[in-house]
Amino acid sequence: MKYCYECGTKLTERELENEGKIPYCEKCGEYRFPIFSTAVSMIVENPDKTEILLIQQYGRKNNILVAGYVNKGENAENAVMREVMEETGLKVIDMHFNKSEYFEKTNTLMLNYACTVENESLAHLNTGEVDKAQWFTHEQACENIKPNSLAEKFLLHYLNIQ
Repeated sequence: MKYCYECGTKLTERELENEGKIPYCEKCGEYRFPIFSTAVSMIVENPDKTEILLIQQYGRKNNILVAGYVNKGENAENAVMREVMEETGLKVIDMHFNKSEYFEKTNTLMLNYACTVENESLAHLNTGEVDKAQWFTHEQACENIKPNSLAEKFLLHYLNIQ
């Protein structure tokens, strides 16, 4: 960050106790810590945890994980439940944190969760957001997820295949 997000003044670096050099706005008299978006991505498993749901979106043919941004005032766990419901129509009944990664391309901190849904029905798939959704065995999911993607990295970490 080079400029203050409040007033637009060019930032300088100033030492802050226990933090090191931090961008500082001389005009506002405030330290400006980095700002980035936060998103969640989900490894969605069927009730018996034998299959993983992969989706395709926006005309792309790569299989990825369900994902979406965390809204202001929303915690990550609520975002997981909301995004899975919005995109797939499936209700999350259990979840746990898997891994996080910073995604520079979109300046986003990605929080990955593994979650279990109450059934495998794709009858309520949101076709406005998801072009295609399909259940895969764990092995098939590894073979069919977008190569060299964060989604693949999260999936392989979850399945302990590295």
